[in-house]
Amino acid sequence: MLDDDMIRIAGVVKESTVDGPGFRYVIFTQGCPHHCEGCHNPQTHAMDGGKLESITSLVEDIKKNPLLKGVTLSGGEPFMQAKKLAKLLSMLDLNRYTVMTYTGFKYEYLVENSNNENGYLDLLQLTDVLIDGKFEIALKSDKAKFRGSLNQRAIDVKSSLKQNKVIEHEF
Repeated sequence: MLDDDMIRIAGVVKESTVDGPGFRYVIFTQGCPHHCEGCHNPQTHAMDGGKLESITSLVEDIKKNPLLKGVTLSGGEPFMQAKKLAKLLSMLDLNRYTVMTYTGFKYEYLVENSNNENGYLDLLQLTDVLIDGKFEIALKSDKAKFRGSLNQRAIDVKSSLKQNKVIEHEF
């Protein structure tokens, strides 16, 4: 397998209803620099943990399930492997799937620091809804739909990029 077809993941959930609206295929990326207190997935923090998985095989697995409405990228920190995830998403029919991406980074940071090497913008352009900001245990709430804490925002990425300002998404 070619190295550019491999991505480091912690695992997948093939049918989730808690990581975004509808049945979703969730990819938990491996590696996270944030180390948020109370993180739901602390096993995903180590950059060299998890396992290498073929991007092509993940795409094939997603396409097999006719019930899926979307793909959710979680972590770990998906933007640590933005270019690889953008490649994966570009292999899917994004008219069929919605894409949600979770990140500990702020949207503004990702836009301002995007370059050809890190691929932040590549991944943002393929994301419909971005849940941004570090998880803050003191703000944990079951009222934060599809978010872990109330400080995190659900952002309509395509509208935000078009209007050059944050447009929040309503579920």
